[in-house]
Amino acid sequence: MRNATSPTPVDYAAYLLAAAALLLILIKGLLAALFSGLLVYSLVHMTTPLLGKQISSTRARMVAVAAIGILTVALLCLAIWGSMTFFSSEAGSLPVLLQKMADIIEKSRDQIPLWLSAYLPESADALRLMITDWLRVHALEAKIIGQETGRILAHILIGMIIGAMVALYDSSPKTYLPLAAALRARLHHLSEAFQRIVFAQVRIAAINTVLISIYLLIILPLLDIHLPLTKTLIALTFFTGLLPVFGNLISNSLLVVIGLAHSLHTAIGSLVFMIVVHKFEYFLNAKIIGSHINARSWELLIAMLVMESVFGMHGIIAAPVLYAYLKRELCERHLV
Repeated sequence: MRNATSPTPVDYAAYLLAAAALLLILIKGLLAALFSGLLVYSLVHMTTPLLGKQISSTRARMVAVAAIGILTVALLCLAIWGSMTFFSSEAGSLPVLLQKMADIIEKSRDQIPLWLSAYLPESADALRLMITDWLRVHALEAKIIGQETGRILAHILIGMIIGAMVALYDSSPKTYLPLAAALRARLHHLSEAFQRIVFAQVRIAAINTVLISIYLLIILPLLDIHLPLTKTLIALTFFTGLLPVFGNLISNSLLVVIGLAHSLHTAIGSLVFMIVVHKFEYFLNAKIIGSHINARSWELLIAMLVMESVFGMHGIIAAPVLYAYLKRELCERHLV
């Protein structure tokens, strides 16, 4: 019997093909299609075992898997449409949020300490100029997010359909030739890594959003403090929280700046609250993320920094999943 730590030439070929495919996906901007496909594939495989006790016929089981795939794609499309509708509305508009932040900083300059004021834009126009300069430097990322939104949405839809089709094909028993079997194993490992890191991060983002909601909608109103754009802040807390480490920095900065709309003490209180929350989340992250992929926060941060330097924004988003996948493959060979 072959030792698991001694890969065959077929295994090496599968590793090279998988690495080449992932590299091509990052270079050609197909990450949205990959992640949407993996999401549908993972959701279908998570719900399919529930059918095992109910359905015995292979054909009936395939029909049920197909129905689950269609329902999953429909629900995800509905969620995407709802998110886009919210952020296009006045309540969730990002331009409105940026304009409000600029106005808050300009009006609050008198109550901000001089040492801190030196690091802030001098006016709303200065903040808009900073944002414009950042967008000019990151022109490629801005183009992908702005001008190519339709293309990305098309990739997401196609990726979800492919993920459902692959899950359906994978549900029927088959005999695979050596290379196909090795590539299928790579796909399963990537899917497991995606499922572990993404669904774990969703749990963390949801917990963080609940805590921020309690703070904004319950604690502050009890103190007769009412901040503007609370719905936008809550929504952005969840969506930015899906991005490890950096996402929390973004939502924290927004909360502190919006806190200045009431007073400097509110901003400081918000900062203290976020520090306490993230001290709690530090142990939570270690428990959820670490237990799922056996990795620490600093490992993910290093992976994100390296990937960002090579692939830009796509690298930041892909780094946690690809790092979890790489570690899964290395652990299987008992190399780490």
